[in-house]
Amino acid sequence: MATIKKDIKEFVFEWEGKDRNGKPVRGELRAAGENQVQASLRRQGVLPTKIKKRKMRSGKKIKPKDIALFTRQLATMMKAGVPLLQTFDIVGRGNANPSVTKLLNDVRSDVETGTSLSGAFRKYPMYFDDLYCNLIEAGEAAGILESLLDRLAIYMEKTEAIKSKIKSALMYPISVIVVAFVVVVVIMIFVIPAFKQVFSSFGADLPAPTLFVIAMSEFFVQWWWLIFGAMGGGFYFFMQAWRRNEKVQMAMDRLLLRIPIFGALINKSCIARWTRTLSTMFAAGVPLVEALDSVGGASGNSVYAMATERIQQEVSTGTSLTAAMTNANVFPSMVLQMCAIGEESGSIDHMLGKAADFYEAEVDDMVAGLSSLMEPIIIVVLGSIIGGIVVSMYLPIFKLGQVV
Repeated sequence: MATIKKDIKEFVFEWEGKDRNGKPVRGELRAAGENQVQASLRRQGVLPTKIKKRKMRSGKKIKPKDIALFTRQLATMMKAGVPLLQTFDIVGRGNANPSVTKLLNDVRSDVETGTSLSGAFRKYPMYFDDLYCNLIEAGEAAGILESLLDRLAIYMEKTEAIKSKIKSALMYPISVIVVAFVVVVVIMIFVIPAFKQVFSSFGADLPAPTLFVIAMSEFFVQWWWLIFGAMGGGFYFFMQAWRRNEKVQMAMDRLLLRIPIFGALINKSCIARWTRTLSTMFAAGVPLVEALDSVGGASGNSVYAMATERIQQEVSTGTSLTAAMTNANVFPSMVLQMCAIGEESGSIDHMLGKAADFYEAEVDDMVAGLSSLMEPIIIVVLGSIIGGIVVSMYLPIFKLGQVV
């Protein structure tokens, strides 16, 4: 008869006690109950004097920025010679997000029971992707874990910096458009009906622009619930299709790369992430074909992900990396030339790193330029829309003044 294994809920207990020499000691243990903590401490030769279950606060969602910060802290402490388990304990205690603390305690428990660090990370794929785990595994195998953790921390910090810059570039126009939409809705629902009551007392024919704006206002007042419902539902289903449907995702990613101004920014950021990822994998000693498994997804765009799959297939059959990248037809000539130089000199990781530095700097410059470029464009567009509504509503008043 098969036995059914039930998951036992564990808690974090903080304890204080004395060791065999009578010296005060303290620490933490994960266990199902206080009795289990006492038994574990006695096996270690510790006489517990105080055991207290830690209250776990509800934590925020764990973000890639949290993982990047943890990786930097882990790399710094291991370089300083702090033991791995103690490093997890220090970083976990010092983190302000209880969710991160719980994650690190879980990983620490796995490592403490004999699991390799990469194996412990692989149990949490939501936070540690294949690229992360492969680099940790390569570092463990080669005995250079501290060095690879440092490289991994640099890679994650630069990747997060690029994402942050793109978000900041998009945030300004999106926020202004949202505010303008709210203003237009308020005008349509509350202001224009008041003008309509005034115009009805004129007893004269209204200009075509005014009639058009009033008709739009009446539609808004009568069907506002349908308009907002359709917009909210349409946006939700569109985002779900973008995330789940490969064809929609591919079409949108291609469209994003062709959008004027912003398309160039997204394209350069994808190239920067692609070259940075491959450079980091090469530096870790990961074989090229295996490294390309992680590179495509790290680019953040399905166009580059599919191009990476084709590159991987060609490289696995003996084609050089530069030739395969040229056939993919998504990389600029500068990246191809630097890759070719790297292949000839045996320093692909160094040359790809230089290409990544260049395109990261390009992203910085474009974000700075977009802020100054978008402002006048947005002012002109929004000024035309709101100004057109205002002029349309004042046209009957102007005509009335001419008649008088």
